[in-house]
Amino acid sequence: MAGRPEGGVKERDMTHESTVSSADQMSPHPAVPRRGIWGWMLFDWAQQPFHTLIITFVFAPYFASAVAPDAARGQELWGLATGIGGLAIALSSPVLGAIADATGPRKPWILAFSLIGVLACASLWFAMPGAGHVGLVLIAVALAVFGMEFAAVFNNAMMPDLVPRSELGRLSGSAWGLGYLGGLVSLVLVLGFMSAQPETGRTLLGLEPIFGLDAGLREGDRASGPLTALWYLVFVLPMLLFTPDVARRKAATGAVREGMARLADTLKRLPRERSYFSFLLSSMFYRDALNALYAFGGIYAAGVLSWSITQIGLFGILANVTGALGAWLGGRMDRAFGPKLVVGVSIVVLTLCALLVISTTRDEILFLPLSGATSLPDIAFFVAGAFIGAAGGSIQAASRTLLVDQVPRPRVTEAFGLYALSGKATSFIGPFAIALATGYFASEAFGLSNEDAQRLGVTPILVLFLIGLALLPFVKSRHGEASAA
Repeated sequence: MAGRPEGGVKERDMTHESTVSSADQMSPHPAVPRRGIWGWMLFDWAQQPFHTLIITFVFAPYFASAVAPDAARGQELWGLATGIGGLAIALSSPVLGAIADATGPRKPWILAFSLIGVLACASLWFAMPGAGHVGLVLIAVALAVFGMEFAAVFNNAMMPDLVPRSELGRLSGSAWGLGYLGGLVSLVLVLGFMSAQPETGRTLLGLEPIFGLDAGLREGDRASGPLTALWYLVFVLPMLLFTPDVARRKAATGAVREGMARLADTLKRLPRERSYFSFLLSSMFYRDALNALYAFGGIYAAGVLSWSITQIGLFGILANVTGALGAWLGGRMDRAFGPKLVVGVSIVVLTLCALLVISTTRDEILFLPLSGATSLPDIAFFVAGAFIGAAGGSIQAASRTLLVDQVPRPRVTEAFGLYALSGKATSFIGPFAIALATGYFASEAFGLSNEDAQRLGVTPILVLFLIGLALLPFVKSRHGEASAA
């Protein structure tokens, strides 16, 4: 097949488990210029503000507190919007990934989905407080999730063509760390210079918002959408310009048929490939739990602890700092001990943090009552956020490496498509479950407060983490082979 040499890649059909030959994983790599490596890493820097500003710390809490009728209803609607976006990815990513592997280049796919995500993010500026067009806002959020996360599928698939297997952990961890730093910088810009408290009209730094942004109309919070779009457009360019892509293998018309045939063959064999199949199932659950923890953490803090956008933003700054450190350290641990250990330890830490978050209110910590007014709930939430950031950065970086260990390089885009499918298969189930649980417990039949309904609504996160941890022992890593080479 015409295209970039794959260094003697060999594929084997296995009856009981998925294995990738050491010849495939340790085959010689063509030299990639340093600017190509940095261009690929900058994709995480470019995309992270979408997760930091839109999904977690600025726009999501703003939507729940000012656009939706109330915080509980906002949590429910946000779950529906992000769930629909995840469902669209789940239904299409394996097919498009298989087609991309057959055609070759990934950059055209990245560009196409990036445009969808950028336009959707920019449109969030029109999400006025108390406006009647909540449905349009939710459509924009769903499209933003669809475009941005689909672009990441194809960017991730470029990783094993850039460095040898032994360096994948460090590359992935460094890129995730750089992404967290990008999220941190963008969050400081929004909180320090754009987003102001409606009561004071001042930002976190005590300044009036730049560009004459109106605090009463929450223009600083709404501006997180256009800022995310502009940031992404600027910083994704080095990857598009300098990172090498695989050569075109065949015309798109023939590739569609071949891609579908490849995908059908993979799906037929997948249940017999125990390691690959177990990894997809395990990551499906623990990544969905992590995404739900990110997506609903700010909304939960706003509704249960009555945090302001400024407090949520400080929480986000802390989580991004520890996330950068965790991703960097996790990449080094990945290189030394392998990605499987990093993933397992991270799941345990995240489960404990989720339990701390769910059990914390103004009156309780770990479900134990507190006496009098105290700042202990805020401190507990900040501590949880620090560890969530560190463990979240580590687990996401190590997961990319562990997936590459399961497949040969010619099918890595298909694998990341299935990886997206396995994550999105529950990424819409998780938010939907939280939405349904929150709405159920907020109904008049239970007579619960909005605060208690929110607490009970996010408990599925704990179950998802534990299922992911239980499936991890069946996953194999090629770390030892790579280190011995």
